[in-house]
Order: sequence, then structure tokens, then C-alpha cells
Amino acid sequence: MKYLLPTLIIILLSIDVNAQRTFANDIAPIIYEKCATCHRDGEIGPMALTNYEEVQSWGPTIEFVTSSKIMPPWQPDPSYSTFLGENFLTDEEIATISEWVNDDMPRGDANAEPAFPDFPEGSVLGTPDLVLEMEEDWVHEGNFQDDYRYFVFPTNFPDDKVIKAVEFRPGNSKIVHHALLFEDVTGAAREKDDATPEYGFDGFGSFLDGNSTSILTQKQFPGFVPGQKPIRYPDGLGQILQAGADVVVQIHYAPWPITETDRSKMNIFFMDETEEELERQVQGHIMVPLQEVIGEQFFILANTKKEFHGRYTVPIDVSLVNIAPHMHLLGKHWEVWVETPDGDRINLINVPEWDFNWQGSYSFDRFKVVPAGSVVHAVASYDNTTDNPNNPSNPPQFVTWGEGTQDEMYYLPLGFVTYKEGDEDIVFSETTVSAKDLLVTNNLIYPIQPNPVSAHTVTGFYLEQGQSVNISIYDIQGKKVRTLRENEFFNMGDHFIDFSTRALSGGIYVLQIQGKDFIMTEKFVK
Repeated sequence: MKYLLPTLIIILLSIDVNAQRTFANDIAPIIYEKCATCHRDGEIGPMALTNYEEVQSWGPTIEFVTSSKIMPPWQPDPSYSTFLGENFLTDEEIATISEWVNDDMPRGDANAEPAFPDFPEGSVLGTPDLVLEMEEDWVHEGNFQDDYRYFVFPTNFPDDKVIKAVEFRPGNSKIVHHALLFEDVTGAAREKDDATPEYGFDGFGSFLDGNSTSILTQKQFPGFVPGQKPIRYPDGLGQILQAGADVVVQIHYAPWPITETDRSKMNIFFMDETEEELERQVQGHIMVPLQEVIGEQFFILANTKKEFHGRYTVPIDVSLVNIAPHMHLLGKHWEVWVETPDGDRINLINVPEWDFNWQGSYSFDRFKVVPAGSVVHAVASYDNTTDNPNNPSNPPQFVTWGEGTQDEMYYLPLGFVTYKEGDEDIVFSETTVSAKDLLVTNNLIYPIQPNPVSAHTVTGFYLEQGQSVNISIYDIQGKKVRTLRENEFFNMGDHFIDFSTRALSGGIYVLQIQGKDFIMTEKFVK
């Protein structure tokens, strides 16, 4: 008998290790969670991956692009720092796909397959407060050429508004590759638009003509990259859209063989000031290659590889919220970190293999607290040789700052709020044990911790199918006191949302998450 238990353990471990990978049990959850956002009808993915037959027919290709880490297109190194909305495959998931493909892609029990996400037709964030749509269709020529086009959207608000989220909705997902969003209170973009006979105007980098000093005043909103769900600013935070400002969008239309048209729009979500108080507004600082930043002139000689090390001394205590590194086609690498006055290091972002086609804006999963006197180090490298397949010039040419395809940029927006005591303890997403790790396959709400709650709280839940949900707070009498999310889409898997309880009086409350066929609740005490 003394040998029986170890023998059983060995047998069970052997069964687990050698278990056959199937689409139903292993592959469908990965594809539906990490790939389906883009790979379905009407989206930018070149093929649909919505069921077993479709995934099986592309199995070897999927194995190649995931093993090579080409897909999903997540640029930051996840071991360097962490962000909200991360979408990459773990080494275990990559190995699982390879094993399945190499084992002839068995389906398994079709009845055990998870349901495909119930993606909404419109906004993934719910009902927007403002919709800005292009006034005309833009014709993108089918000539296999990139097209970078600016469009101006007047808002005409008499008063400032507090933005919680901006959701760019491509009108033609086949050709809209990414979009950058800016605020313009100068009228410069509108003047450029008026000066051109056609709708909008051409531009590759900045609508301010690449003027380094002027760019420092250019406010940028979180941009659009296919596959990334728009991020709401955490409770109590938001960006100010100034009265009378224009929203300016630069759209990158990808090379395409057939002439297509596009009429994109933006959904803007404002803070409901009857339920939420603006505690701090998200501000921005942009690092550009002024000589006092990089210590030299920004130019890259032909047939050379060049690295610029920018430095910015933070004048006040701040808490960083997001970061959006930007460069052009010669770019190879970004690394940004903070050195505090005490000599501590705070990692911000590392993009080891820059790809202009997949640039984005990244929101930290917790405040990055940076004390006054800290130095932000931002290192960017460039390859202006024939070894760089993306080099727009052949032979390579002398390159400096500019907005054209043959120019280059060093452009690093940093979003921040003024520091408040306790920011060190505020997180916007927890790294707790996942429901998948617990082998849970149904919807689940995690216990709220700590409970009684602190001023800023994070709650988590797991969904077995991607769908739109409502998240609300009720008092003990059943009266709704706050709406945290209304008809917002969350994909299958784990999710965390933050909320402030500062405006709640002491007592017992119920957090409710309601989907199309379930209601989950969790009590908490203030």
C-alpha cells in the first residue's frame, strides 16, 4: 500500500502530460479569446476563425504566425511591464497550438466547444454620448500603397467636457489599419483641410508640420489599433476636451489591391458627473528630439544604425497613466524607464521589435508613481541601412525629423495625473488566480478584496462566453446608486474593473454583473 499513492500520482501526471490536445478543450478558448476580435466577418483579419472548420483549414498558418509571435500583434515585452487589455499568447498557449497542429488537429467533443463570442454590432463600450462621423466617403486607391489621411471633426461644445473613453470605429475594416487621435484648439488642422480641394489632407506624422516645439502642445487621445478594446480611464480620472476644440484623426489606410471606400466614425464617452466626480484630469507630456532632450541633433546618416537616448526630468510628483511610443519605418526598438532620485528603477515599456503597422497607446495596469526629480530615460534605435526591409529609401538617404514617409520621428507621449498619497496602492487590474487555473468553466464573480472596501476598489469576474454586460452598484434596499458599465462587451476569460467608493456613504452594498442569461452579485461594506 505504501507504493500505491505515489504510483497513482505518477499515472495521473502521465495522463495529463500526454493528454491529446483538441479544438473543443484547448484551441477554441485560445482562438475565441485572443484572435476572434479581428478574425471574423467584416473585421481586418484576412480570414475568419469562428469555428472548427475555419480554424482547421488555417491550422499550419496559425501555428507558424503564433510560434513566430507575429500574431497576435502585441508589441510590448510582457516580462518588462504590464498593461490593461494585454493580448498576447503565453508560451504554454503557443506550445498547445503547435502540439494540436502537429497531431492532425483533432476536434474532440463538439458539444464541449465553448460558444463563439457574442460580439455587438455597434459599440463595444455601450451607448456613446457623442458620435463623430466622417462627412464624406474617402476613396482608398487599390494600388498597393499606404495612405495616411487627416480628417477634422468639429465638436462646437460651449463648455469643456470630461472624456472617459474614445472608441474609433472603422467604416471599412479591410483597409483601416490604425488611427491616431488629437485635440486641436488652434484651428491649424481645419485650415489645412480648407486649403485642399478634397476631403481631409495628407499627412504621415503630425498636422503641425513636424515643428518640434509646437508638437509639445499637441494633446493626444488614445488611438486605435485593430483587436484592442478601447480603454476607459479609471474611476475619477478623465481627459478634458476643451470647449470649441476639433478632434483630428490621422487614419492609416493599408496597401490594398482593390479600390475601396471608408467612412469611419468615433464614439466618445463623457463622464457622468451625477455619478462620478472628476478627481484628477489626465494630462500629457511629449518627449520629442530637442537637443536638450537627446543631447544632439536628430538626424540619421545613410547606411548607418543610430540610437538616441532622451532624458526628461520630472518637475513634480506624478502618477503615470499611459504611454504611446511612436516612430516611423526606420524604427527598430523602444525602451523607456524611470530613474528615481533614490536610484530606483521603474520599467515603463520595452518594444524589442518595433513595427510601425501595429503601434498603439498602452495604459498601465496600476499607477506608476514617479517622484519629482526623477529622470525618464527613453531610448529609441533606428536602422537606415539596406538590412532594414522597411526602409522607404533604396538606396538609403539622409533622414531627419518630419512627417513624410521618408522622414523619421522620435515621439513619446506620457499620460499622467498629479500624485496623491496612496497612489502606490491603487491598481486597475489584479493578477489573481484565474478561473481557468481553477478549471472553472462557467461564469464567476471573484470576492471583492479588501472588504470592507478601500477608497479605490478592483473587482474581477470570469465569462465563459464573450458578451455585453451591465455592471451596477445597489444599496441594501435595492436602489441603484451607480452604473459602472452599461451594455459593454467583455470577451471570454478574466476581467477586472476599478471603481471609487469615495462618494458612497457607509453601509452595505451589492455589486451586480448582469449578462444575457445570468446575474452575478457580490456584497461589500463601505
